[in-house]
Amino acid sequence: MDIRELEIFLTTAEHLHFGRASQACNLSPSALTRTIQRLEEQLDQALFVRDNRTVQLSSAGEQFCVYARQAVLDFQSFQNSLEGSQKFVGTLSLYASITAVYSLLPDLLEGYRKAYPDVQLELRTGAAEKAVLQVESGEIDIAVAALPDRRSAGVEFLPIMTTPLIFIAGKQLAASISQTGDRQLDLARVPLVLPQAGLSRRRLDKWLKVNRITPNISTEVSGNEAIIPMVHLGCGVGIVPQLVLERSPFRDDVVILDRMPQLEPYVVGLCSSKRNLQKASVRAFWHLAENHYV
Repeated sequence: MDIRELEIFLTTAEHLHFGRASQACNLSPSALTRTIQRLEEQLDQALFVRDNRTVQLSSAGEQFCVYARQAVLDFQSFQNSLEGSQKFVGTLSLYASITAVYSLLPDLLEGYRKAYPDVQLELRTGAAEKAVLQVESGEIDIAVAALPDRRSAGVEFLPIMTTPLIFIAGKQLAASISQTGDRQLDLARVPLVLPQAGLSRRRLDKWLKVNRITPNISTEVSGNEAIIPMVHLGCGVGIVPQLVLERSPFRDDVVILDRMPQLEPYVVGLCSSKRNLQKASVRAFWHLAENHYV
């Protein structure tokens, strides 16, 4: 049996809720269901007793929990013994936005530094929309990036978290918007502060095109972090990942707007090329992230 499938089963057994378990595993509900079904087919036993309201472990499921926990622990111990027997040297280059550096990387970098002190870490920061390009070009070993709508065949992606795309405005503009009483804000009239490129820009552009709206763009900036101070200054309504707002020094100076389009959220994680993942130092960081987040 695949160790990843055992980990998915254990997460489902912990939550006893397929929806919450799929979120914890960064899987779609259908993918999680298929994984459980494969295990049940291999065992020829039902692992869960399900109805419209509840999910419970079956008798076989409770016994399988004991086996799965021990199997995952044994695998992790074996993996650690292999990695501990190697002395990694060389460099590991990382690329991330400032938000990712503050929110997603600290624990990973600290753990990696302690485990592999002889590896020289090179950390570069920049706009999130350039992260995947840095990996594809071969300039960077690993980048923190939003999962693109279309992925290159040579790039691997490890999901870490999901963050919604939200619309924000300065307090004065937000107050005037709330007085309109419209069911949804007219994006053809309100000034917009948008990223020059990237996933959020493409998703908003797609929504505008489907709804045949010509936007009133007042300001374009590079990077999600730069949008928030421009919104604070009164340049218009901006769109940012919620994670970026939570880490911004201007987070208390802007207002999250409701009655806005519901855009597909960001799935944020690590990306690296299949070629880079052949390097021991890169693979070790990847495994560390899998154990920490997945």
